[in-house]
Amino acid sequence: MDPKRLHIISQTPSLANHFISELRDVTVQKDSLRFRRNLERLGEVMALKISETLAYQEQTIQTPLTETRQTLLVEFPVLATVLRAGLPFHQGFLNYFDQSTCAFVGAYRAEGDRQLSVHLDYMATPHLEDKILILVDPMLATGKSLVLTYQDMLRYGTPKRIIIAAIIASPEGVAHVQESIPEADLWLGALDECLNELAYIVPGLGDAGDLAFGAKK
Repeated sequence: MDPKRLHIISQTPSLANHFISELRDVTVQKDSLRFRRNLERLGEVMALKISETLAYQEQTIQTPLTETRQTLLVEFPVLATVLRAGLPFHQGFLNYFDQSTCAFVGAYRAEGDRQLSVHLDYMATPHLEDKILILVDPMLATGKSLVLTYQDMLRYGTPKRIIIAAIIASPEGVAHVQESIPEADLWLGALDECLNELAYIVPGLGDAGDLAFGAKK
């Protein structure tokens, strides 16, 4: 792993650890509204931290009394997410990057697919040429869906910077992303121990999409 491009927010004690803890807790997980809200809150936390790495410039602001100088963001990033589990996490980012344009991708793994292959069946995105792209997905397990999503998004232009944000990640997924997209900066809530034989993150938190929106058939 490239430590210079890897940022793990749980390594610094903060309220983010409480939100991650509640996402994992099987008792708290029974409240899907709270689960979604914790995904959203972690999106807000990460958006603020990532914003500190972006470019700013001073601008003049007119107040009711006088003019003042304020340091403001030069460019709002494009925010992209993989449906459906990524929606609340994405909303947290959008709450803070409120002038951003957005991209949405449908990706799925076929039931019973032992090869863990990923299929894309939907994409809606603005042009990405020379943009800052933040690709968010709460769970970074194998990393295959994120890599495939990014590679397919390149049809719409090459971003000048790619940032990937996940709440829970496996070492295997991080390694795959860094090997496939070495230019990406990775922001994680927590880096867990491993993947099990079903490609679930351990200790993880289960299926984020089901916990947020209900079990799928």
